Amino acid sequence: MTTHSRWTLSQVTELFEKPLLDLLFEAQQIHRQHFDPRQVQVSTLLSIKTGACPEDCKYCPQSSRYKTGLEAERLMEVEQVLESARKAKNAGSTRFCMGAAWKNPHERDMPYLQQMVQGVKALGLEACMTLGTLDESQAQRLAEAGLDYYNHNLDTSPEFYGNIITTRSYQERLDTLDKVREAGIKVCSGGIVGLGEMVTDRAGLLLQLANLPTPPESVPINMLVKVKGTPLADNDDVDAFDFIRTIAVARIMMPTSYVRLSAGREQMNEQTQAMCFMAGANSIFYGCKLLTTPNPEEDKDLQLFHKLGLNPQQTAVLAGDNEQRARLEQALLTPDTDDYYNAAAV
Repeated sequence: MTTHSRWTLSQVTELFEKPLLDLLFEAQQIHRQHFDPRQVQVSTLLSIKTGACPEDCKYCPQSSRYKTGLEAERLMEVEQVLESARKAKNAGSTRFCMGAAWKNPHERDMPYLQQMVQGVKALGLEACMTLGTLDESQAQRLAEAGLDYYNHNLDTSPEFYGNIITTRSYQERLDTLDKVREAGIKVCSGGIVGLGEMVTDRAGLLLQLANLPTPPESVPINMLVKVKGTPLADNDDVDAFDFIRTIAVARIMMPTSYVRLSAGREQMNEQTQAMCFMAGANSIFYGCKLLTTPNPEEDKDLQLFHKLGLNPQQTAVLAGDNEQRARLEQALLTPDTDDYYNAAAV
């Protein structure tokens, strides 16, 4: 196994062409060098402003261009958002992500967004936002409010991108990631499998991410959720092994990044999710919805964690927050628990 300072397309293509079990073995070895293989970071995602987006992303039910039956909603009140964040913390999440269906945030909304970040941080949670493109001033103001992560996905390869989105250029996305990084905010950026892309496009997406000046700290890999009314509603299903392969290649190429098993988990059985964790996924979204599409319920996730011997990653707790500490201790498995499985002991 070789750690590459800068990847080439031929190297990435070779990874995608490896026998699957060899690829999984390599990915798991790399994963164990950098992470506890039994720990999974848990995030919750809330749509703080839903629908009426002017963009034309062909996969998205929030675009105003498609008739999906989604009702547009204005930006949520700060206290509403913080109440959802409290519930997320009580359920065991360590990061609270807030998403708004915008091309970019308006100046009038910035004070409210800053208050949301400050409030989430005061709860002892990591704060993440996805609001569209940002200018330098907006990125700096969010950083000053305490924002930990900013999500802005590249979605697919530069070559295939124009087939999916025409209202925002690939370079605009890269520029936003640069502004976020320069402001001192950690980068969350990934893509979607199942848009109609070729394997070379999956390789091209991961190549772009891994070859950023600093790879994203968090890399969400989504499986397309087909929504009636969007142009991609009738796309072919993604083969489970193809998705698992993409997770494994992402882990090998970005060994220190959190690779998030993101949208599309509702369509995955437990066996597919288990193989994704084996391939190096170590982060999930927790809760019944991802913005506007279904996601497994929390109790189903905990049941799967127990079956696999996985633990929710422990959050940084505020001093004196004994209730949160007790919840985490109850959720964690120990070697003397019947369901605990220590792979290193086998």
